[in-house]
Amino acid sequence: MSFWPGEKLRYAETHFKFRLPWSLLYRPWPEIIFDMPFQAVPGTEPTMWIVVRDADRFPVTLESAEIEIECSEIAGSESAGTGSEKRTVELGIEADKPFAFYPIPLARLKPGKYRITPKVTAVRKCAKNNAGDCAKNNARRTFTRWSLPGLKPQPIKLHVLAEQPPKAPGYAAGEMHCHTQYSRDHVEFGATPAVLQQAAASVGLDFACCTDHAYDFAFTDEDYTKEARSPAPRFQALRDEIAALPQGEGHPLLLAGEEVSAGNSKGENVHVTVFAPDGYLPGLGDCGRYWLENKPTRSIAQILQDTTAHCFAAHPFQQMGIVEKFVFRRGYWTQKDLHLDKQHSIRGLQFWNGVRDEGFKLGREFWIEQLGKGNYLLPIGGNDAHGDLNDTTAVSTPLVSLKHSRDHVFGKVRTVVKIDEAPLSLDILNKAFAGDNCYITDGPALWWERADIRGVKSVVFHARNTKDFGEGFRYIRIFGRRYMSNGKLAKEEEVRIESLVAAPAKTDIPVSIDNFAYLRAECESATGHFALTSAATFERG
Repeated sequence: MSFWPGEKLRYAETHFKFRLPWSLLYRPWPEIIFDMPFQAVPGTEPTMWIVVRDADRFPVTLESAEIEIECSEIAGSESAGTGSEKRTVELGIEADKPFAFYPIPLARLKPGKYRITPKVTAVRKCAKNNAGDCAKNNARRTFTRWSLPGLKPQPIKLHVLAEQPPKAPGYAAGEMHCHTQYSRDHVEFGATPAVLQQAAASVGLDFACCTDHAYDFAFTDEDYTKEARSPAPRFQALRDEIAALPQGEGHPLLLAGEEVSAGNSKGENVHVTVFAPDGYLPGLGDCGRYWLENKPTRSIAQILQDTTAHCFAAHPFQQMGIVEKFVFRRGYWTQKDLHLDKQHSIRGLQFWNGVRDEGFKLGREFWIEQLGKGNYLLPIGGNDAHGDLNDTTAVSTPLVSLKHSRDHVFGKVRTVVKIDEAPLSLDILNKAFAGDNCYITDGPALWWERADIRGVKSVVFHARNTKDFGEGFRYIRIFGRRYMSNGKLAKEEEVRIESLVAAPAKTDIPVSIDNFAYLRAECESATGHFALTSAATFERG
């Protein structure tokens, strides 16, 4: 949760006051935020959403919206700066619900990059006994991008793709870590499953796993500070809401998962994402609702015993501040926490959490260290987005200030896994994640396949990109680790076997298995988009 400085960002809740008479963030207006997916694939029409929360407490009429669309780059055009247009949309929306998304379709836009600046004019509905106060406090206001106090408006950035995002044939691309409105507390809230499904279609995903906080299910929807009689009905409500969504062609598969707070081997809180469990899994350690009582309530081992669903270490080395570490008792993962000696162990590491930061660097190093020990965990990418379709807003200092970032955006970093059949289903995805073939990316496709080339056992690495993501590659690198003569893995660091610079958008690299225990690859496009494969492993021949 974004309760203290240094935590991740998401839709910001501004009305909570700890029962205090003051808060610099408090305004007698609902939270109003314009949001939309960061990209639109061919065949989709970009939709902007007006997110309105707490309108049951502060009802408003959304009269009209003014939208300025500036195109900075048209795909295939040499000219820079292609002008702008303004649209006025009459709304007449009576917003009086606790939480709602109101769509504004933008119709088809030419492939290119856009900066969109939206404004909404809203009128507060004032009770007779406070009509005078309403008049003094600006009953009619125009908000640019959001109504969040003290936060400078930022334009929406939209990339309308000229081609479908590159993807390996026979693979499915998904968001592995995101949150719905069932994750909500004093400072944050998420999106609805219906909106996330539409956003997934816009950005080109095949599936998304909604990993809401286990501790948020344990509190009521009406009052996020009041414990629910049982968390299980709320988890089931998420499952039912997802099950009611449209199915089939053009509708990405949504799954109800969980992000469970669990105790590591040092008695610290870490997070486990669980891929579509059959039922609710408890874990309340660092929910922030018990003040200084933040000891783990369940261990990682207990979570693994209580479910057969695939479990992943969520942002295992996400850097944290002093308050998170010593007040919320949050910690990092170790090899012991993976429980690799158990029948049901951690299946992968979600070390790419929306941005290639220090947490990514340390997580990648830990993953490679595990590969060197023969622990072939899957690399997992996700974004930890709470709504956050285009960029992110958050409480920086509780009661005092907000902040903004372009990180942790829904669907930006995706996990692409090899599937055996279609149409996509939970069973098929479970089988896929039991396998060893996936890659993580924020743009290009990079995958491997085992092959027999003129009688030589080999692996072929395939790299594909489009002009939308920079076309060619700055580099493609292939790494591996050999067996020693005694049949064990070499103790030395893995070696770089191939390194191609300025490689074309379609590149295939065959590599002989030779005496390798595993091979893997990484690439970066000309515009800085990155991809990384799982390890292709081999028995010693």
